[in-house]
Amino acid sequence: MRKTPKLPDSKGYFGQFGGEYVPETLMPALRELTDAYKRISRSASFKERFRYFLRDYAGRPTPLYFAENLTKRLGGLKIYLKREDLLHTGAHKINNTIGQGLLAVEMGKKRLIAETGAGQHGVATATVAALFGLDCDVYMGTEDIHRQSLNVFRMKMLGANVIPVESGSRTLKDAMNEAIRDWVTNVRDTFYVIGSVAGPHPYPMMVRDFQTVIGKEVREQIMEKEKKLPTHLVACVGGGSNAMGLFHPFFDDKKIKFIGVEAAGLGITTGKHGAALLKGKIGVLHGSKSFLLENRDGQVHLAHSVSAGLDYPGVGPEHSYYKVTKRAEYVYATDKEALDATRLLSEVEGIIPALESAHAIAYLQTLVKKTHKNDLVVVCLSGRGDKDIDILREHLYVK
Repeated sequence: MRKTPKLPDSKGYFGQFGGEYVPETLMPALRELTDAYKRISRSASFKERFRYFLRDYAGRPTPLYFAENLTKRLGGLKIYLKREDLLHTGAHKINNTIGQGLLAVEMGKKRLIAETGAGQHGVATATVAALFGLDCDVYMGTEDIHRQSLNVFRMKMLGANVIPVESGSRTLKDAMNEAIRDWVTNVRDTFYVIGSVAGPHPYPMMVRDFQTVIGKEVREQIMEKEKKLPTHLVACVGGGSNAMGLFHPFFDDKKIKFIGVEAAGLGITTGKHGAALLKGKIGVLHGSKSFLLENRDGQVHLAHSVSAGLDYPGVGPEHSYYKVTKRAEYVYATDKEALDATRLLSEVEGIIPALESAHAIAYLQTLVKKTHKNDLVVVCLSGRGDKDIDILREHLYVK
């Protein structure tokens, strides 16, 4: 019998976290979306179309690769990489945007809007908008536009309009603020495609559900390769969608340890980081209650990470639930450790990871000291590093 509690509950809460903290003007839109998701996503035709586009368009299933060289280099537990970087558009984000794009079409919406930090969610949203014949506007902070210029070009190539956001820290938080404002104004014909397991209900649940394809594939693949389940699952956590997609299908396998790696930026004690679970407080951000970074006045504290995708002061509410119930352990890696891990994986495996994923790789050097050689870890390689080349060129000396 399945022991998983109903998460979220009927009001969108994961324990005390989640909910719908939005203006009254958005409540009808959230009701419409919740009802549509419940009705449409359960239909056989929707499930078949979702599977079809994941398989024939995005390129699923992705490989579960035994990283033999990295395993030998670190000298400890056996390491597998779930290769989400090999998907069309270069990251796990396409799983969710195909799902939400199909839902928008079924609901009769003509326009998609999105927020993006690292750009991978923006590219994935622009991609499905082109595929399904929808208009597309993507909000992006000007700091991230500078850091992720390749992805800005890709979005424009795909026909999307990239709208620069100059407010606040000019990063993902501010892009999400502007996208929500747009949605309030244009809710009748517009579908807001949120890229992480964040935002008001039903988004954390909906994004999680679309991303669980990652963990479901891992279960089948690791049983085929090793005849047993992994002992550890490791993934980076900003908003937390790739981690939740990997973790959730193993919720009932209590012996499997979930490890989420947050961005420690310049150092976990410097105030220049993105570690909302480790250093944040409970509050409300972007429509849901969760852990978030605050200053002494209770205002949202700016996050920092060399990785644009982890440069976010909040985290998805289900991760907060996992933290307080101790179902998952949350740790950190600094900018320098992530950059070093990028170089390590590139040199020993011939794989240049996204800087987000490099945080998860970086933690393996700590994890091997706590584990045994017969332990088995799966790391979600959530995206590829092409988009970060300019940052890597700036920080890493390469002859």
